[in-house]
Amino acid sequence: MAKKIGILGSGAVGQALGSGFLKHGYEVMIGTREPRKLNEWKNKNSQGKTGTFEETAAFGEIVVLAAKGTAADSVLKSAGGRNLEGKVVIDATNPIADTPPQNGVLKYFTTLEESLMERLQKNHPKARFVKAFSCIGSALMVNPDFGGLKPTMFICGNDEAAKSEVKTILDTFGFETEDMGKAEAARAIEPLAIAWCIPGFLRNDWMHAFKLLKK
Repeated sequence: MAKKIGILGSGAVGQALGSGFLKHGYEVMIGTREPRKLNEWKNKNSQGKTGTFEETAAFGEIVVLAAKGTAADSVLKSAGGRNLEGKVVIDATNPIADTPPQNGVLKYFTTLEESLMERLQKNHPKARFVKAFSCIGSALMVNPDFGGLKPTMFICGNDEAAKSEVKTILDTFGFETEDMGKAEAARAIEPLAIAWCIPGFLRNDWMHAFKLLKK
């Protein structure tokens, strides 16, 4: 039986993943500080639930963090540590700074010596973080169509069982999973979003994905 999914964040990523989980038979609640943002989503997804961050984290057997990177830690604190304890937390965030891109290149508030996910795991040690859905746009997060070719989703995290659960979700959502190891690998995965966004900012081309080729 599919687990309940609690999504923390009501922007484009949270809404796209919420619709995708519903499509594949999961129960879904999206947490938000602004319920009105979800009126249209609710109209299209009548089975979906909405609530506060705390209610959503308590509801979810698996939690998805889909907030802005600058707000990620405060959103998790609002969700409540006891509601995250022992749960898989799919971290779809990127550490994008609140400054405009330079020649199409996003600016990050982290360095290559520490990722946002490592900070979040350190601040919420009883949650089981897995990086995923961070290197592709919201329009392509659920069963993207590349002519039968599955794009690669890079993941990492310290808990092997948690990564296995996320791989099952990614299989369902139409991705090939590449496990990059422990949380430190987020230092490499998070910057992939910078590369992914450049064609969008420069040429308004947002319909692409990464593929790891193996011999």
